Amino acid sequence: LTIKMGMGNSFGRIFRISTWGESHGGGVGVTVDGVPPRLTLTREDIQYELDRRRPGQSRIVTPRNEPDSCEILSGVVDDITMGTPIGILVRNTDQRSQDYDTMAVSYRPSHADATYDAKYGIRAVAGGGRSSARETIGRVAAGAIAKKMLKGDAG
Repeated sequence: LTIKMGMGNSFGRIFRISTWGESHGGGVGVTVDGVPPRLTLTREDIQYELDRRRPGQSRIVTPRNEPDSCEILSGVVDDITMGTPIGILVRNTDQRSQDYDTMAVSYRPSHADATYDAKYGIRAVAGGGRSSARETIGRVAAGAIAKKMLKGDAG
């Protein structure tokens, strides 16, 4: 039995993010740790940045039409951070796993499927799983929080 280490899903030390979820699962998201208390942070702050990366805005990206509407699950009360980990979820609403049936026997051109399979010995045929562009949602949401912190909004 050969054990292969999984891909890294956490980045940073003082400001640490851990992304999670798959493109054809219930949703994708991020846990952000290291955010100081008393930072003003609204859902709209995060949503503004997510809207900039939303799919379906040009002919060179996926035609999936998802609102990418974020939900702040933890770490923020009444638009003020608590200094505890912030959990953000974006639910998947337009996944069509059956569209990928032919991909079970071949890799998609210009996608990470073959590399992921070679490195980890497993692949998510429907949508690429963690190698999907939807994985960037967590990084964008974390970036929106970092942007607020860098503006000096922390009390």
